[in-house]
Amino acid sequence: MQKEVTIERVDLLDTKGGNVRYVVRDEDGNEYTTFREQIGDRAKELEGRRALIEFHEARRGTYTNVYLDKVERATAPSHEDTDPQEAAWRTAVEAAPWLVGEAENESEVSPAELYDKLKPFKDRVARDITEDGPD
Repeated sequence: MQKEVTIERVDLLDTKGGNVRYVVRDEDGNEYTTFREQIGDRAKELEGRRALIEFHEARRGTYTNVYLDKVERATAPSHEDTDPQEAAWRTAVEAAPWLVGEAENESEVSPAELYDKLKPFKDRVARDITEDGPD
């Protein structure tokens, strides 16, 4: 099975046989176990981040063990997943101090003046996103 999760915590536990067991916990409290060092170390690197995991379940009597088979960093959302207008407004708001100015002695900028300065910039960014595509 495959699932995208946030890796909240990775615990390393020593077994009676001298091996290390990696217990990976996701944001929902689910636990995944692996004895493979490479997988456990990769999970440890991705602690606190989104990850794509592969796992399988094995029943042992009354218990169900969930074994981690693969861990990789989750990919960022694709260009198609982001509305160009929304992304453009976020960019314009982040650029506002440079577009409007942020000198200490300047008076407050009215909402209408702020909009008049940010909207043309937002429109240009949205046009660039739409015309250029993901590159």
